[in-house]
Amino acid sequence: MAAIMFQGTGSDVGKSLLVAGLCRALVRRGYSVRPFKPQNMSNNAAVTADGGEIGRAQALQAMAAGIEPHTDMNPVLLKPQADRTSQLVVHGQVRGKLGSENFRSARGELLEAVLTSYRRLQAQCDIVVVEGAGSPAEVNLRAGDIANMGFARAANVPVILVGDIDRGGVIAAVAGTRAVIDPADAAMIRGFLINKFRGDPALFEDGYRHIEQLTGWKGFGVIPWLGQASRLPSEDAVVLERRQGGGQEKLLIACPILPRIANFDDLDPLKLEPGVEVMMVPPGQPIPAEAALIILPGSKATIADLQAVRDQGWDIDILAHRRRGRPILGICGGYQMLGRRIDDPDGIEGPPGGIEGLGLLDVETRLTQVKTLERTGGTAMGQAFSGYEMHVGRTDGADCARPFAMLEGGRPDGASSGDGAVMGTYVHGLFASTALRAAFLSRLGHEAASEDYQASVHEALDQIAMQLEEHVDVQALIRIATA
Repeated sequence: MAAIMFQGTGSDVGKSLLVAGLCRALVRRGYSVRPFKPQNMSNNAAVTADGGEIGRAQALQAMAAGIEPHTDMNPVLLKPQADRTSQLVVHGQVRGKLGSENFRSARGELLEAVLTSYRRLQAQCDIVVVEGAGSPAEVNLRAGDIANMGFARAANVPVILVGDIDRGGVIAAVAGTRAVIDPADAAMIRGFLINKFRGDPALFEDGYRHIEQLTGWKGFGVIPWLGQASRLPSEDAVVLERRQGGGQEKLLIACPILPRIANFDDLDPLKLEPGVEVMMVPPGQPIPAEAALIILPGSKATIADLQAVRDQGWDIDILAHRRRGRPILGICGGYQMLGRRIDDPDGIEGPPGGIEGLGLLDVETRLTQVKTLERTGGTAMGQAFSGYEMHVGRTDGADCARPFAMLEGGRPDGASSGDGAVMGTYVHGLFASTALRAAFLSRLGHEAASEDYQASVHEALDQIAMQLEEHVDVQALIRIATA
C-alpha cells in the first residue's frame, strides 16, 4: 500500500501546509489521496461528517484531497486544557484526560487505534500522505511514540524530513536529527526537504550538498516561502499575530489571545477582507479603544480563560467598549464569558466551582459532561450560513429570547442584548459564509468586498500545489511512496 510521511526537524516547520499542498498536487495528477496524522495536539478542531472532531489541519488536508474529513484522518487528538493536562479525543470522541504523569504510558496504548484508522484509509485510496508531530529528534519522547517514528516503523511508512530554513540553523537541524535518532529510525528516512526559503535558492546550493554529505540522505527540493499560506485556515497558536494594515485606515476588529484559545480560525475569513484589520491582542497589551468590534473567541478552558481576561485587565477594556456603544461578539466559550455566570459543578474543566461572567448578556451557563459535536446551518441577520457546534454546557437566560441565529429545524442559537450590540453564538465557522460576513460587516458600517472564502482557499491550495510541482521532485516522492 502506498504511503509517505513528512516529519520535521521541529514544530511549525510547515509540515501541515506541505501535506495539504502535496495532497492537492497528487489529486491534480489523478491520484486518490487521503491525509493522515496519527496524533495531533491542537485546540483548533473541525467537526466531521461521522460526528467526531479532528485537527483543523487535517480538515484542510481533506479539502485539498477533494474529500470529506473523517475521524480516521486524525485518530488521536490532544486538546490542551492546562499546562499539564489535555483532553484526549480518540476516533473523534472524548476519552478522558491525559496528564504529564500518565502521558507516556497512555500514549503507547493508543497505537492500535492509530493503526486501525490508517489501515482503513489505505483501503480507500492510492496514496496516504502522513504528517508527523513535533520532531523525531525529541528522543526523550521516543518510548511509546505514536506520532513520528513509532508510527512510521509500526506501519512501515517511508519518511521525508522537513527543515525550516527561515528560523536559521537548518543544516544543523537536519544533520543533528540524523545524529541523535536511533539508527533504525534513521533508516526510515529517505531524504529531506528545505522549507520556507526566501531569496535566491542558488545561494543555498553548497548548504544543500553539505546536508546530503553529512546525513547520507537525498534532498528532494528547496521550497520557497509560500505566501498563499496566509489565505488558509490556521491551526497552531504560534501563528497568532497582528495583521498590519498597509498604511491606510481600516476597520479594526480586536480579539484577545486567550491562554487556551480554540478555533480561532473563525476569524480567518475576516482577515482576507479588504479594508479590515484583525488584531490578535497578545497578553500584556490593552484591547485598542479604536476597535470597531471585539470578538471573544472559543476556549478550551472557559473559566480559566475568563480569569485570564480579568488578570490582563481586558475586562475593563471590554466594558469600556460596551459603554461606547460598540458591538461585541462572543463565539462558543466567548459567548459563555459574556453571561452573568459560568458553573462547573462536575469539574469538567478543572476543580468543581464557578465564576462570575462579564455580565453583558442576561444568560448563565452550566458546563455538563455531554459534548455537542454537530455540523449545522441556519440563518442570522437575514442570511443563510453553515457551520458547526463544538462545546460542553448549556446556556439559558432572558437574552436567549433574542437568539443570534435560527438553526435548521427551527432551533434558536445564542443570545443578544436588548440593543443588539452584544451577541453570543455557539456556532463556529459563521464568517466563511459570504453573505453573512457581508451583512455583519455592513452593520459595522463597512462595505465589504466579501469574496467567496471557500473559493479563495481552493485557489490558494492550487497555487501551493503548483509551486510544489515546480520546486520539489514530486515524481520521486511518488516513487518512494509506492515502492
